Amino acid sequence: MVEEAAQEIFLKAFTQLDSYEGRGSMEGWLTRIATNTCLNMLRSAKRRPELSLADLTEDESHWLDTNSETAGDKLQTVEDKLVASDLADKLLVTLPAEDQVALLMMDGENASVKEVAEATGWSESKVKVRAFRARRKLREAMEKLLGPKTVGREGKVAQ
Repeated sequence: MVEEAAQEIFLKAFTQLDSYEGRGSMEGWLTRIATNTCLNMLRSAKRRPELSLADLTEDESHWLDTNSETAGDKLQTVEDKLVASDLADKLLVTLPAEDQVALLMMDGENASVKEVAEATGWSESKVKVRAFRARRKLREAMEKLLGPKTVGREGKVAQ
């Protein structure tokens, strides 16, 4: 999928090069093409159903059971990090495309609200609202996976 996105972005940039007017930076223009292309690809992907415990691998279920109370703490092994990353990816894809973009840019790439707004063409307030709602949706999805346990605002589990 990444290779397809990269190919599509470069093709669009090449075919639309004559539309670049030089009013902004070339980097900004390319970022906008990349962001819009990725958003369109996410939108066109099949809508994924809600994640359930049955969708998790045995390693992910075990990690969730043993590490949910300390998920905010440092993960001990490379294997723990990989399992946690896979679980996070599975939760992330349950979100709408715009929510994924907001979280990936802000939390994954440490982009500022202003940088996300410039890259997506959204207002800064829309970026803040998208990120807030996306985090809430992820927290709710995690609560459903954990069952009777509850997840606090910091993402830590209370029993």
